[in-house]
Amino acid sequence: MATKHVKEMEALKEHLGKHQLKLTRQRELILSAFLRQEHITAEAMYHQLAKSDPHLGLATIYRTLNLFCDAGLAQARHFGSQTKYDNVSHKGHHDHLICTGCEKIVEFENEEIERLQEEVATRHGFTIKTHRLELYGLCTRCRD
Repeated sequence: MATKHVKEMEALKEHLGKHQLKLTRQRELILSAFLRQEHITAEAMYHQLAKSDPHLGLATIYRTLNLFCDAGLAQARHFGSQTKYDNVSHKGHHDHLICTGCEKIVEFENEEIERLQEEVATRHGFTIKTHRLELYGLCTRCRD
């Protein structure tokens, strides 16, 4: 595994240890591939990895990606009809623009939107624990 992914590997090992799970070759392989992505479906990951490791099953990839979610390395995002796993190991909170034409995903951060959400929550007596903002529309290429 690349030395730049040491922090993520340590986070996974810690999570596995807490749950009496082992670090397997498959988990290492999937983590290495996942950390090179931003948003990917389990099926796309399967097709990428099946070329080099035909014994790796789709169910193993699903279980492992969900394990990464539990370990804080990924977040399952339900963009439209597919679940994409967002590589959050190196990111803070962010929101998404999703093109309904080509499925392009753009991540963004906006302090003003965050402030307004807090304001609305306070006005209604809520304390925000977590939230997701997903805006759906057409990107420039699909609009033209």
